[in-house]
Amino acid sequence: MSRVLNTNVEGNVKVMYALTAIKGVGRRYSNLVLKKADIDLSKRAGELTSDELERIVDIIQNPLQYKIPTWFLNRQKNRVDGKYSQLVSNAVDNSLREDLERMKKIRLHRGLRHDWHLRVRGQHTKTTGRGGRTVGVTKKK
Repeated sequence: MSRVLNTNVEGNVKVMYALTAIKGVGRRYSNLVLKKADIDLSKRAGELTSDELERIVDIIQNPLQYKIPTWFLNRQKNRVDGKYSQLVSNAVDNSLREDLERMKKIRLHRGLRHDWHLRVRGQHTKTTGRGGRTVGVTKKK
């Protein structure tokens, strides 16, 4: 087991799948990072040298320097600075929280739905998602 970007990564799993334990890194992104770092995909995560780990971390943190296309990144055209980046570990949670706070602050419909703990993406709410309250007709005695 090794520690990469504040996340414990299993050592007995293949590298591509082990990297998916890091929040913000999926299978496709880890596959691309390993190809850019010239690391064998059949290797196990525990077999990686410290030099290879440093290369992986550098590519994950600075994807645009390694010619990873902008459409592959998980934070496109940031509202604050307009930059494209790949958010990992704690940054994913922080950006989500900031986005939700911004939506609530400007009274956006989506932000209000989040605030009211209702479905946000247009689902029907007449009968589902009632939060554990009992529903239905009671029997007469």
